[in-house]
Amino acid sequence: MLRLFAALLTTLPALAQAEDLVTAFTLDNGMEAVVIEDHRAPAVVHMVWYRSGSADEPPGSSGVAHFLEHLLFKQTENLGPGELSATVAANGGSDNAFTSYDYTAYFQRIAADRLELVMSMEADRMENLLLVEDDIATERDVILEERNQRTETSPGALFQEQLRAAQYLNHRYGLPVIGWRHEMEALDMDDAQTFYDTFYAPNNAVLIVAGDVDPAEVQRLAETYYGVIPANPDIPERFRPEEPPQRAERRVIFEDPRVAQPYLARTYLAPERDPGDQEAAAALTVLAELLGGSNFTSVLNDKLQFEEQIAVYTTAYYSGVSLDDSTFGMVVVPSEGVALDEAEAKLDEALAEFLEDGVNSEQLERIKMQLRAGQIYERDSVQSAARRYGAALTSGLTVEDVQAWPDILQAVTEDDVIAAASALFRPEASVTGWLRAPETDQEVIQ
Repeated sequence: MLRLFAALLTTLPALAQAEDLVTAFTLDNGMEAVVIEDHRAPAVVHMVWYRSGSADEPPGSSGVAHFLEHLLFKQTENLGPGELSATVAANGGSDNAFTSYDYTAYFQRIAADRLELVMSMEADRMENLLLVEDDIATERDVILEERNQRTETSPGALFQEQLRAAQYLNHRYGLPVIGWRHEMEALDMDDAQTFYDTFYAPNNAVLIVAGDVDPAEVQRLAETYYGVIPANPDIPERFRPEEPPQRAERRVIFEDPRVAQPYLARTYLAPERDPGDQEAAAALTVLAELLGGSNFTSVLNDKLQFEEQIAVYTTAYYSGVSLDDSTFGMVVVPSEGVALDEAEAKLDEALAEFLEDGVNSEQLERIKMQLRAGQIYERDSVQSAARRYGAALTSGLTVEDVQAWPDILQAVTEDDVIAAASALFRPEASVTGWLRAPETDQEVIQ
C-alpha cells in the first residue's frame, strides 16, 4: 500500500501541471476579473463576488448582508420581480447566491452561449436595484424563518453559535452570518439601501467566469456591461474591530432537552492565509488533517476511537481563507456511558502526546498526497474552481496566492506542523464547549 501511495505521490505533481488556465484583468472602474478556462463542456459559471459580508455590517444591523442578498432577487429598474431567476431557468440554467463573513456572491450556471445574457442582468442589479416596502417585509419574514429552520430548531447550531460568540471577544466574526434574531426583526428599507449603496459597486467586486469561454471575449463583455458602471469613490476601508489579547480560556455549557447525542467541541483562535505569507496556514491545514481528517488513521481517531474506545466520532477542522484571524476546531463525540469530562481529559492527553511524540513521517506524506489529489479532483468542477478564486480574492489573497497554495502545502515539514500546533494550543485562546441534554448529563464542568 505504501508503495502505491509513493507511486501516486510521484505522478501527482506531473498531473498538477494541468494547472487552471487563468487570465486576470482589471476594468478601468476598478472591478477585478478572473477567467478560468475549461473547455470540456459548453457550459459556464458566472459569479460576482462583493467584498462585503456579515463582518462588514454596521453594529446593530446583524444579518443585513444576507438580507440584502435576498432582496437582489426581487426587482431592478429594468427587471421585474423574480425576472432574473426566471430568465436563467428558461434558458436551462440555475442561479443562487450566498453570504459569508467576508463576502457575498451571486452566480449563474448556464450554457456558454448565454454568458452575455446573464452578465447583462447581473450588471443591471449591481447598480439598479429597486427596493419596495412590500419586498422588505416579505423577505424579512423569509430570513427570520430561515433562522428558525437552520438555527433555532437545531441544538447543535445554537451551540456552535454560542461557541463562536465566545471565541471572538471583539471581532464581528463572533456574530452569526444570518444575524441575531432581535436585530433581524428590526431590519428595514434604510438598512438594506445603505448597505447596497455603500458596498455594491464595481470597485468592490470580483468577477469570476469559469468554463468554456475565451478570455478576450469575456473581457469584451465585462467592459460592455460592468465597465460602464461608475466606481464608488467612497468604498470604506475594511477596518474591522481587532481582537484584544485573549488571556483567559472560555468554557460553554449548552443544555437542550432535544439533544440526543452529547458531544464536546473546542476551538482556538488561529492565523489565516495572508497574501505572500501562507506557510503558517499551510501547516495548520496539514495539522487538521493529521489530527482529525477523514481518514481512519488520524491521530484523534486512532487514540480516542480505536485505542481508548471512548469516542464514536472525532474530527478536526480549519479553514485559512479568511480576511482576519480564523479558528481551528475539534469535536469529540463520546461513546455511550462516557462522560464529557472524561472525553475532554482524553482529548487533552491525545494532544499532549502528539506534541511530545511528533509527526509520523509516513502519515505526513500520505496526508500531503491526499491533499494534492483532492486539489486535482476538485478541478473536475468549474464551479469549485470559481469559488476557490472568488473566496480567496475577497478575503485578501491574490491569484498568485491561490496558484502557489498547492506547492506551499507540499513543502510543509514535520517541524512546521509541531511548531504550528505548539503556537496554536494555548488555553487562553481557546473555547471548550459541552452540548448535552439537562436530564441525562449533569456533570459540573471544572
